[in-house]
Amino acid sequence: MRLSVLDLIPVRSGQTTSQALQASIALARTAEEAGYHRYWVAEHHNMPAVASTNPPVLIALLASATDRMRIGSGGVMLPNHAPLVVAEQFSLLESAFPGRIDLGIGRAPGSDPVTNWALRYGGGGTEGIAEEFPTHVANLIRMMSPEGVGLAVQGRTYELHATPNATGVPTIWLLGSSDYSARLAAEQGLPYVFAHHFSGEGTAEMLRLYRENFKPSELLDQPLTFLTVNASVAETAEQAARLALPQLVQMAGLRTGRPLSPQLTVDEAEVDDYLRLQAPLIDRMRQKWVIGDAEQAARKLLDLAAEFDVDEVMINPVAGAYQDTPVDQAPGREKTLRLLAEATSSRPAS
Repeated sequence: MRLSVLDLIPVRSGQTTSQALQASIALARTAEEAGYHRYWVAEHHNMPAVASTNPPVLIALLASATDRMRIGSGGVMLPNHAPLVVAEQFSLLESAFPGRIDLGIGRAPGSDPVTNWALRYGGGGTEGIAEEFPTHVANLIRMMSPEGVGLAVQGRTYELHATPNATGVPTIWLLGSSDYSARLAAEQGLPYVFAHHFSGEGTAEMLRLYRENFKPSELLDQPLTFLTVNASVAETAEQAARLALPQLVQMAGLRTGRPLSPQLTVDEAEVDDYLRLQAPLIDRMRQKWVIGDAEQAARKLLDLAAEFDVDEVMINPVAGAYQDTPVDQAPGREKTLRLLAEATSSRPAS
């Protein structure tokens, strides 16, 4: 089974963006050493606990710090950007790191309404996104191809190329948390990823929709997908459970409208009121995550892969840090990746 990584580049209490980036660069190198296949960063805006705001910049940084692993976006929120800009960014990345770049595309704004307004130059709104999105995706794909795309302007065809003399294109994925992207990916013959790590609900139905409606394309002749999972793994199940607390508290706060803040340390999360006030919600989330020692985590991961019929799982390493953890390191996240890679490689699927 292939293992990959999703990194939101978390920023915790007392940590600067620079220090969070250094921790993620070290995490990417750890992932490559452990044999992980791809490493994706997200696009979120105006969130104190997330430094993953600009995927193309981060991809260039991480690809430069690694040698073999595929690096990509999970994903670029296309409504925030002109398709030509995204095409140019990722065509340049593919030219700089040939054969290593993934472009995952999402339809959500990845931000609150005020930030979304600012991203759109103070206007534009989100009306019509669903109607425009398929055309924007198709144009984006063609812009990155060596042939480019022809746009009709005042009765004439104007050719657009994301970069001159392209010799390769990134692998393009559609991402989603509803049936819209599943159906669109199937219609356009694109790889598809459902955000299982975010809610854990509806995954089987979305993958069924995608697989049953898939139409082969020039880019892909059969359905291609993988599973995304939150994971905290340590030497003991008790340690893994403690390390998962900061992310559990943060996600509970995000879903209940709690004011945003940097991610808590384990020490802070253990005394946070939300552990008691949102205990039922936190328990439901905990059941859907992979939390435990290496043997327990590997067993659950392989069972999930079998349940959803995938041969690749993308790990969001959610293990937090203690108050005295060096601010430019994320040892809990690194250990999660190492232990999972070792345990799954030595254990057959059940």
